[in-house]
Amino acid sequence: MERRQLEYFVAIVEHGGFTHAARALQVAQPSLSRAIGKLEKELGVPLFHRIGRNAVLSNAGEFMADRARQVLRDLDALRAAAQAVGAGVVGRVDVAATSSSTLEPVIGTIAALREHHPGVTVGTWSAPSAAEVVATVLRGSCEVGVCGSAERPAGQGLVAIHLRDEQFLLVAPPGTVIGVDGTVTPADLRGLSFVITQPATAVRARFDRLAATVGDLHIAAEVGDRSVVLPMVLRGIGCGLMPDGWYDLACRAGAEVYRFSPPEQLPQWLVYRTGPLTAAARAFIQTTLDQSAAAAVESE
Repeated sequence: MERRQLEYFVAIVEHGGFTHAARALQVAQPSLSRAIGKLEKELGVPLFHRIGRNAVLSNAGEFMADRARQVLRDLDALRAAAQAVGAGVVGRVDVAATSSSTLEPVIGTIAALREHHPGVTVGTWSAPSAAEVVATVLRGSCEVGVCGSAERPAGQGLVAIHLRDEQFLLVAPPGTVIGVDGTVTPADLRGLSFVITQPATAVRARFDRLAATVGDLHIAAEVGDRSVVLPMVLRGIGCGLMPDGWYDLACRAGAEVYRFSPPEQLPQWLVYRTGPLTAAARAFIQTTLDQSAAAAVESE
């Protein structure tokens, strides 16, 4: 079994078929097919069912998928460890994060890595929810994840470290006057209209809880892409609930930004799998923890 065969197999799984995988890998499809055929022969089982032009994972293929990703991760970890001995920390780490976690702390971590470990490249994967972040890490598509979740993320072989409690903000259209001294209470929301994300996100869960408690909150628009919430708020369609990672961006854009009293908070977590990690992943994790600790000291 060769690394190239595993890379081809994982690419077919992630790109949804031989044709798209061959295009992504920039190899001829016949070469890809021959490599997978050789792998299936070596294993003694089919990894895919060929149905017309489509390829569907067999039971053996489903069993292999996550394990193949982890083997490739382990090989990368071994190579990176050897390279780090003489050249400092180098390599790539893929990080899954929800949009607010990408703003804070992922961007801050990337900036710090560029200064202290310029040989590290960070790839970010956008996830709509904490559950998807965890799933992406557990199946090996990413080595590290950052997300907000009311409950500690859990899964077999998953490590979850609490980073901080991010605060929810009320982001309102320009010129909106509400609350006192830049803060609002839940009762101040009564009668307001909101641009809100679809269910299964932490922001939506918080809105639903406030709506049940306060009452008389209206949904002006429900969106699947949370990146359009702020533009819709700026157009006056409604208010938005946003984690504090959006604070600077919302202020610079001209929105009115209010903090809640008492604070509406959500624990933020750093997650990764147990076992070998690439040098790049270890650098990302340690830098994130260092940034979190420094921020905690500054806030005291």
